[in-house]
This record gives sequence, structure tokens and C-alpha cells, in this order.
Amino acid sequence: MSEKKNREIVEDDFYDDEDEDTQKDKYLTFQLSSEVYGIEIYHVIEIVGMQKITEVPDMPGFVKGVINLRGQVIPVMDVRTRFCMKQREYDDRTCVIVISIEDTTIGLAVDTVNEVADIPESNVSPPPKIGKGISSRYIRGMGKTEDDVKILLDVNRLLFDEELVSLSNASVSQ
Repeated sequence: MSEKKNREIVEDDFYDDEDEDTQKDKYLTFQLSSEVYGIEIYHVIEIVGMQKITEVPDMPGFVKGVINLRGQVIPVMDVRTRFCMKQREYDDRTCVIVISIEDTTIGLAVDTVNEVADIPESNVSPPPKIGKGISSRYIRGMGKTEDDVKILLDVNRLLFDEELVSLSNASVSQ
């Protein structure tokens, strides 16, 4: 078989596999205050109701502590605190979205979980460049749906951006 024919078969297989990716362009959406945010669904392990959080000393201010989820100790980040938003009491709608990224499992405390939204890459615009707030640095893009815009988060920056960890700690200690 010719090299050109082999390359065409490999390319066809690649594109077939890409089409079969059922998690592509899917985002778990959740609410903080009146805004709707989304994270890529392939990071999500599960969604659990709020449970007792054990505080751990010397953690960043936005890490509320840890939970015991079926024997696994999972740190819980309060996304409102991470975004320097006004705090609110946890209630029966508050959820913990357990995610995994780069071998790290963490829970994200959010006001409420909405749905899984299908937002094709062609409907994602770059984040606005006018804001200088900490939370705007976590935005991957703006996802346009039929009649709404969802703020799509960069989970990697949300969890691991060291400069933002320092800024968040400074704002919490004030």
C-alpha cells in the first residue's frame, strides 16, 4: 500500500475518533449569584450535595477545608471566595462539583448546578479584555447559547495559577 494511502487511512481514523468524542463541546453549567458559569465536562467526576467540611489550617483562604467522600479526602474550594465575591450561607441547593485535572482531585463549592450545555467551539468567543478583576483571569471564553451567554472557565488557572493564589490570599486577609 502506498504511503499516501496509509496517511489517508490514518487521517480518516483520526477524524472518526474525534467525531466520536461524546464529551467534546459539553460544559457542566452552574450558578454563582445571578451568573452562569461552565466547565468542560471531561473534568467532572461527580456532583454531590454539601457536606460537613473539615477546616485545615494554613490553607489558602478560598480552600474551605476537606470532605470525606467515600473514604477519599478531597479539598473543597469555594468558587465565590476564589472570585472575591460576597459570601453567602450554604443551603440545600449548594453543591460540590468534584473535578479532576492533572492528577489533582478537588471539589468546587457552587451555589447550584444547572445542566450540561452543548456549546460548539464556533460559539465560544474570547473573554472580554476590559476587566482587570481577578475573576476575569479565570475565563476561557464566553459561550453563546440560543438566548444566553455562559462564562466558560479555565479550570487549570482556577486551580493552579500561583499569582492568583497570592492575590486571593491577600484579599481574604484584608
